[in-house]
Amino acid sequence: MAGRAILKVEALAKTFSGGVEAVSDVSFAAGPGELVVLVGESGCGKTTTLKCVNRLLEPSAGRIEIDGEDIGGLDPVALRRRIGWVMQGDGLFPHYTVFQNIAVVPRLLGWAPDRIADRVMELLELVRLEPAEFAHRKPSHLSGGQRQRVGVARALASGPGLMLMDEPFGALDPITRDGLREDVVALQAELQFAAVMVTHDMAEALLLATRIAVMHEGAVIQYDTPERLLADPADARVLRMLESPVREARRIAGLRSGA
Repeated sequence: MAGRAILKVEALAKTFSGGVEAVSDVSFAAGPGELVVLVGESGCGKTTTLKCVNRLLEPSAGRIEIDGEDIGGLDPVALRRRIGWVMQGDGLFPHYTVFQNIAVVPRLLGWAPDRIADRVMELLELVRLEPAEFAHRKPSHLSGGQRQRVGVARALASGPGLMLMDEPFGALDPITRDGLREDVVALQAELQFAAVMVTHDMAEALLLATRIAVMHEGAVIQYDTPERLLADPADARVLRMLESPVREARRIAGLRSGA
């Protein structure tokens, strides 16, 4: 990665009680406008890695820096308020309106009410939800795609330089998922935040990532651009993960050509 790193993860390890090593020697970095995707089978350490970045889990070893600052010396709550977090299933507060959900972090940071209101309306426009129509709805009155858009807006509310996303599109139908993916990529290009996303879907990783970290049993077995990953898989495990989306793409191309 060239240029400034907003996030730098070096030799990260996480061992749980009983000596279970969930993550071992994981390193990657993300700069402005870059999306690093952690991909691998269930239980390979993807989400554990993500939770170590915002200290929902405390790393056992290694170093994590945000804007050049070692997060180990920061207050965990204050750290999380600096990081956007989008999870599968949106995680919205059901008793709050859309406005109140998006306003949570700015209020905790002590922003003035007028500034909060302006920011919420700006973000609703950015995620393509009409403020007059959606600001005062409760999450139960939204579709799945609309709730996830509110989740993205909430994660961006304080203007973070780093966004963490854990399977953010997994629960959505294909059309909604594709549209929201495109919008998140466009938002990232416009706002230039760094992002790290967890997915088990290699096709999604190939389509969205600047770089992909393929994980297996807690370790990164290849860290590369999508193009390099396709051109030169590191070993048979990476090749197996690539086979499914490549095979599906060929089948679709064959259907289109009438083969």
